[in-house]
Amino acid sequence: MTSLVRLPGLIDPHVHLRDPGATHKEDFLTGTRAALAGGITLVLDMPNNPGAPVISPEALAAKETAARGRIVCDVGLFYGASAGNTRTYEQVAGRVVGLKLYLDHTTGDLKVEELEAIREIMLAWPRNKPLCVHAEDRTVAMVLGLVASVGRGVHFCHVSEQVEIELIREAKGRGLPVTCEVAPHHLYLTEGDLPRLQGYGVMRPPLKRASDRDALWANLDVIDMIATDHAPHTIEEKRGEKPAFGVPGLETSLPLMLTAVHHGKLSLDRLVEMMYNAPARIFRLGTKPQPETYIEVDLRHKWTITTERLHSKCGWTPFEGMDVTGAVETVVLRGRTVVENGEVKAEPGAGIVIAPSD
Repeated sequence: MTSLVRLPGLIDPHVHLRDPGATHKEDFLTGTRAALAGGITLVLDMPNNPGAPVISPEALAAKETAARGRIVCDVGLFYGASAGNTRTYEQVAGRVVGLKLYLDHTTGDLKVEELEAIREIMLAWPRNKPLCVHAEDRTVAMVLGLVASVGRGVHFCHVSEQVEIELIREAKGRGLPVTCEVAPHHLYLTEGDLPRLQGYGVMRPPLKRASDRDALWANLDVIDMIATDHAPHTIEEKRGEKPAFGVPGLETSLPLMLTAVHHGKLSLDRLVEMMYNAPARIFRLGTKPQPETYIEVDLRHKWTITTERLHSKCGWTPFEGMDVTGAVETVVLRGRTVVENGEVKAEPGAGIVIAPSD
C-alpha cells in the first residue's frame, strides 16, 4: 500500500513575511519559497510590518506592489486597525482578506487599548469581512463581551491558554459567531523548553504551561484552523539581550501535524479541514481558491527537522533536531510543478496577490 497521498494546496492564514520594512529577516520571495516547501500554496500576510504598517490605502498599495512579480505562492493581505483609520475601511475592504486588530503587545506599534476605539473599529469594519484579533487572556474575555454587544463575528488568532480555549468553547456553545486558530509551536512547545531554546523560544503569545498545551489538544474540536504565525527574525536578533518576538513555522507546520496524524491525535481529514477547508471558508476565499493545485505527501517518511533543509531567510527553527513523520514530495500550483522531491522550482511571479470573494 502506497504511503503517498494527494492533498489540496494548504492555506496558512497567519504569516509575517516582513516585506516591506524588514527584509533582512524575510522577504516575499524567501517567505513564499518556504511556504511552498512546506506544502502551503496560499498565505495570508499580516499588516504589522516594522516601519511600514499597513494602516492606510497608500501603505496597502505599496505592499501589493512589493509582492507582485516576486511571490512564488499566492498571498492575501490583511489591513491593520488603528484608533484613527476607520474612515479608510471602505476604500480597502475589497482588496484585503480581513482586518487585524491588536489588543496585546506584539512586533510593531499597532496595539489599540481604549475600549471606545476597539468598539468603534468592530462596528466600522464591514460585517461580511473577517475581523481577526490578537487577544490574550483577559482581552479574550473582553472581546467576547463585545461580540455579544455589537453582534459581529470575530476570529481569535494564536490561542495559547487553557482559559482562552475554554472561553471560546463556551462562546461557541452559546451561538456567538467566533472562530479561532492555534499555532503548532503552542501545540508542541511549552515554557519548559525555554532553558533549551533561550531567545529562540521568545514569542507572543509566549509559551505556556504543559497544562495549557494539553488543553489545546483536548479541545482540538473547537479549534477551527492551524496557523503558523510565521514570524522570522535573524539569529542575531534572537540571541540579543532582548530577543525579538516570533518564530518561523511555514516549513515545519505540515510535518508536525502529519506527525500528530501518525500518532493518532487527529485524522488526515481533520488536518485538511483545519489547514485548507476552514481557512478558505472563514476568509471567504471561495470553494476552490486555486484551480489545478495540490500537494503530494509521504505519510511514512521519517526525518529530522534541521536548519539545512529550510528555505526561510532567518536560518533557524525552534524545532531543530525534532523527529517527524510525513514529508512534502510534490507541490503543483495551477497545473505547474513548483516543488519536486523537496526542491522548490517556482520562479518569482508564479504567485498572485489574491482578494477574497464576497
